[in-house]
Amino acid sequence: MDKGKIVVVDDEKVVTSAISVLLKVEGFSDVHVFNKPKEALDFLKDNMPDIVISDFMMPDMNGLEFLSEVKKLYPEVSKIILTGYADKENAIRAINEIGLYRYIEKPWDNSDLIINIKNGIERSYLLSELRQKISELEVAKKELEKYSHNLEALVEERTSDLKITNAKLSGIVNYCADGIIILNEDGIIEQVNPSCENLIGLVNNKIVNSAIDDFLFSKKTFISKELHRAENNDLFLRDFYIKNPLSGNIVPVEVSFARINPDDDFKRFVGVIRDVTEQKKADRLRDDFIATLTHDLRTPLLAAIQTLTFFLNGALGELDEKQKLILSTMQKSNEDLLGLVNALLEVYKYDAEKLVLNKTEFNIYELVKQVYDELQPLSTNKKIKFSVSCENQDMLILADRSEIRRVICNLCGNAINYTQENGEVKITVKNEDNDLIFSVTDNGSGIPAEDIPNMFQRFSQGTSRKRSSGTGLGLYLSRQIIESHGGKIWVESALNKGSEFSFLLTDVVKSFQKARV
Repeated sequence: MDKGKIVVVDDEKVVTSAISVLLKVEGFSDVHVFNKPKEALDFLKDNMPDIVISDFMMPDMNGLEFLSEVKKLYPEVSKIILTGYADKENAIRAINEIGLYRYIEKPWDNSDLIINIKNGIERSYLLSELRQKISELEVAKKELEKYSHNLEALVEERTSDLKITNAKLSGIVNYCADGIIILNEDGIIEQVNPSCENLIGLVNNKIVNSAIDDFLFSKKTFISKELHRAENNDLFLRDFYIKNPLSGNIVPVEVSFARINPDDDFKRFVGVIRDVTEQKKADRLRDDFIATLTHDLRTPLLAAIQTLTFFLNGALGELDEKQKLILSTMQKSNEDLLGLVNALLEVYKYDAEKLVLNKTEFNIYELVKQVYDELQPLSTNKKIKFSVSCENQDMLILADRSEIRRVICNLCGNAINYTQENGEVKITVKNEDNDLIFSVTDNGSGIPAEDIPNMFQRFSQGTSRKRSSGTGLGLYLSRQIIESHGGKIWVESALNKGSEFSFLLTDVVKSFQKARV
């Protein structure tokens, strides 16, 4: 039984073979598998698929590059990427860039994979037909206006065609499981389907002519502000919510937008709203499992480190140099593993929004100076010129002292680590209109431009030219801390010239201590 043309790309033959067998068992007969993305692209140029499934990490062309080329050929076709857990953040970031339909982590659940493939094929059909019918409707309207004054017969003919088109369009819109909504360029709702009414909890006449921001909300942005990004490309938005006024429930949703009439001066957009409650539950269960696992690892790790410390201190007898070297190596490995466990726990707290900031008023210069004193021996060993510049050493800010200290330690430690001997690292603290600006500048090797967008992503280690031995969570956690304070963190860098990492905390400077005698 043919259920749609499926293209699968993965550089590992065992993966394509497993997926091919699974799809055949499920009744899919038109399945094409490739181990090289370029061969798949050659096939796709002459064969339109209904869904494309691609691996993330491939040697000749990664999954994002491959799917970007697929999008150029077939914008409406659903695209699924298979990714490892470490590449999850990159996959999420790519959703906006290439209109990714789903990302599925390896190893996948067969039932979940099949459901996503079936839904993706249905989505390809619906979006393609929806955009085609809307375009036909716009063309029909223009032709109707053009000939209405002198071609009565043609009007009747086109009116008949228009009714047929509207009937087909209504069938697609009314029976779609996802909410469909049409907006004008000001974010005013012009039309919704029954599924959208059910999601919002209001009937059609209570929704139409209202602002989209009255129903869909996010902690970070408004949909009306994001619409301009959909003028030439599809727009995919995550972490949005609908509050149902009837039940009081807050429903997590994902929203896709596309420009209906890109060649017209009047901008209108069609949006597809999908309830992702079950997906959120699955994500939370997975994150809770990781948090529980890492938490339970701390006790045996601490016990192992303490036991090794007893041995190294000679509490259980003298050790020769070879024994000390082996035990020291074991202790360092356990300490590194404990550091990773602690970092994962901190990341989980921020991702799950379970960490409550303990904001107090403190002297920011004294905190920076404390970090500076702790790191100075490291800079001295590398013969690095290490300095602090603060325009007002009596500045008091309102923030979580321990969390801000964590960010400063991470940024300054990285600067020293990536600066060569006889280099220079400078810390700068400024106050601008009660906003705190912290920067740490180095004259190290710098960061390639292609790596800068990934610097604050989870598990990002150094650059593509040189990877660090850390967990890859330091800068990601720093971003989470600063953003939880309502601030912003960024990096500016140039190869062979150095880097400057900065963060901004708005309206946190509260007062100044009295001048010291």
